[in-house]
Amino acid sequence: MPGIRPTSARVREALFDILGSRVAGAAFLDLYAGTGAVGCEALSRGAARVILVEHGKRAARTIAANLALLAGLGRGEILEAGAHAALQRLEDQGERFDVVFLDPPWDEPLAQEVPVLAAGLTAPGGVLVLEHRSGKSVAFPDGPGLSTGRSYRYGDASLSLLHRAPAPGTG
Repeated sequence: MPGIRPTSARVREALFDILGSRVAGAAFLDLYAGTGAVGCEALSRGAARVILVEHGKRAARTIAANLALLAGLGRGEILEAGAHAALQRLEDQGERFDVVFLDPPWDEPLAQEVPVLAAGLTAPGGVLVLEHRSGKSVAFPDGPGLSTGRSYRYGDASLSLLHRAPAPGTG
């Protein structure tokens, strides 16, 4: 599909190796979902619920077809909207996610409020992962309970992590 740069199989495998056991039973947000490959893989690895956000109608239809193949493997939902609007809607609904995955278009500037809103949707003990072009600096939001984690490089793509502290009394 024009304008879609799917996360490569190598980077997807690395992502799920990094996330490890935190995917099973998780609430997972796939922002800028494209073909839905990352969100669908999360379902296939035991995520309880995946919301895939994609503004393109054609891409959303592809995601729907891919989700149909995974019927019975958790709950997959498509939110057809732009990133900012979707994040605001999810925030207004009080949603929180154990894993938030962002893979914005590399050649377009990422609106500053998108990582801030995404970090706010990350549940206590959760992780926000940003896929971006290697060598590009990443500005994660600062805030109480947030800490920047490692970055992992896979050729042209890198995965950078932001962690939310667990809720008090849970570890």
